[in-house]
Amino acid sequence: MGNEKKKQEIREYCRQLKLRAISDGFESAVDGCEDFIDYLHSLLSAQIRESDDRAIQRRIQYAHFPYRKYLDDLELDCVPLALRKRLKELRTLEFIEKGQNIIMTGNPGTGKTHTAIGLGLEACEAGYRVLFTTVPYLVTELKESNDKQKLRAYERRFEKYDLVIADELGYISFDREGADLLFSNLSLRAASKSTIVTSNLTFDRWDEVFGDAAITSAMVDRLTYRAILIDMEGDSYRLRETLRNNGEDFEYIRNAASGSAARKGGEKQNTAAQQ
Repeated sequence: MGNEKKKQEIREYCRQLKLRAISDGFESAVDGCEDFIDYLHSLLSAQIRESDDRAIQRRIQYAHFPYRKYLDDLELDCVPLALRKRLKELRTLEFIEKGQNIIMTGNPGTGKTHTAIGLGLEACEAGYRVLFTTVPYLVTELKESNDKQKLRAYERRFEKYDLVIADELGYISFDREGADLLFSNLSLRAASKSTIVTSNLTFDRWDEVFGDAAITSAMVDRLTYRAILIDMEGDSYRLRETLRNNGEDFEYIRNAASGSAARKGGEKQNTAAQQ
């Protein structure tokens, strides 16, 4: 059998065994290898790297991120100080091993979702199973599962994730059924699996979402137990980025707005004094 025929068969064997990296590199890998062992090691190493990369991409795909935002893309001088102080610690992902929650509360646009997605992507790369969802979408899925009597099956699947990112708590309020289901579902993960919750509301305003003081108190108690709490109050990160992309200076715009507000306040005081 000639070498070309053998090469074709090698490629076919690799296709059947799903050894894409070896199929692509078995010819070129010969160059630079000292002996057969070195050659085989080179091929298998390439295959392992390719398999690992594909597994990471699958985990990222199954996580359902709305887009990819990496922590390295954060401009640290623009994010709230509380996040800057803890970001290095968070990137170790020890909170996942410990089953700790992360609760980020603060103004819209301060980098909460970006940070949550960035941590989720790094968790996928580290081999963890991750799910991204918005809180309103999660409540909708829970209610639909409850109506179809498939709630327990959904909850068992939900519990298997090493990290769940529940984004946008506070934008939409729930009825009693939705609040009860959300509380029950997130409670199943408490103290054993990690959840990242982002909210534009401080804890004392969560009753605006749940509509019940008892549920709100219980939810805060469960989610914050041993949790990492990060105050994300500050100027809008998105606004800074938009202004910069348009050639504007954020500090100039903010100072101008502050000056305008001060002038209006002075005008009102003068008008009141004249009256």
